[in-house]
Amino acid sequence: MRELLIIAIGSAIVNNVVLSQFLGLCPFLGVSKKINTAAGMGGAVIFVLTISSLMTSLIYQLILVPTGMEFLQTIVFILVIAALVQLVEMFMKKVLPPLYQALGVYLPLITTNCAVLGVAISNVQDGYNVVEGVVNGFATAVGFTIAIVLMAGLREKMEYNNVPKAFQGMPIVLLTAMLMSIAFTGFAGII
Repeated sequence: MRELLIIAIGSAIVNNVVLSQFLGLCPFLGVSKKINTAAGMGGAVIFVLTISSLMTSLIYQLILVPTGMEFLQTIVFILVIAALVQLVEMFMKKVLPPLYQALGVYLPLITTNCAVLGVAISNVQDGYNVVEGVVNGFATAVGFTIAIVLMAGLREKMEYNNVPKAFQGMPIVLLTAMLMSIAFTGFAGII
């Protein structure tokens, strides 16, 4: 249990996928304009990353390793992730049309979100079993959600501030992301 807690804290906060590893920056910068859409993207990433961690761990350990086809892991992982994203997209289109419209092109981009594939590959490289892989995937997705919602809150506040012309738009967003990244390095001594 202690090991799972260390994995969870390490993945969510200390080694935050966006602010420490710089993976998943496309949706982080693109969808973080409003808190509602950022939270919706975070929820979608939590679902996809958790389920894909489970599925890729099972496929890797039960099919690829016994058959000696570990070299196919990246292709298989991408196919699993793409299928899960399609399920999420169909669900949101049917049940949550406003959120589906707000996320726009960024929802299908979860398929190519390097954070999702990166977690699946790191689960294999770190030698995690299925439970540890799922905990790592879930915690990483929670860390992504924390980062994107924090950024959305800051961006909403920045709309009402007097930002110099040269820093308006993406420059101030990138500076904010840099400062958030520096702040998250303060958690490095936790584990």
